[in-house]
Amino acid sequence: MTTFISENLIVRKARLRDVGEIARIVNFYAERQQMLPKTHLQLYENLRDFSVVENKADPSGQIIACGALHIYWENLAEIRAIAVAEGMNRKGIGKLLAERLIDEARELGLEQVFCFTYVPKFFNSLGFIQVEHSVLPLKVYNECFQCPKFNNCDEIAMVLQL
Repeated sequence: MTTFISENLIVRKARLRDVGEIARIVNFYAERQQMLPKTHLQLYENLRDFSVVENKADPSGQIIACGALHIYWENLAEIRAIAVAEGMNRKGIGKLLAERLIDEARELGLEQVFCFTYVPKFFNSLGFIQVEHSVLPLKVYNECFQCPKFNNCDEIAMVLQL
């Protein structure tokens, strides 16, 4: 499903050719310790989770933002890897993308979405509330133990009831 943000910006599901740009945007913030890094392998394995914001005014169709909705269970999904290209932030693009991912979760019939974040204010503006990590055992047992920060996690867990 494609959603038009403006005449030149659209939200669409990610394609194989987008992986390099998604990695560039995400890893820009990872290098600054603002989000966790993603390898190309991780992105290819989870590509169907990702949506991107494309700038149609750019002849190359530049990707300026990305984010993913990762399903964990029949009633639970995670919003992850929301990132906006440097120079394009603070324009509402990330919020519009997050709202599209939340809409996608509702369309799928999910009851709850969660995130782990370093920017709780952003997710508060979308209606998320902060919770303890232990409230999200599927995430912790499924993926967190593989994270280099597992024993010293500094991300904030947040939940949105749909």
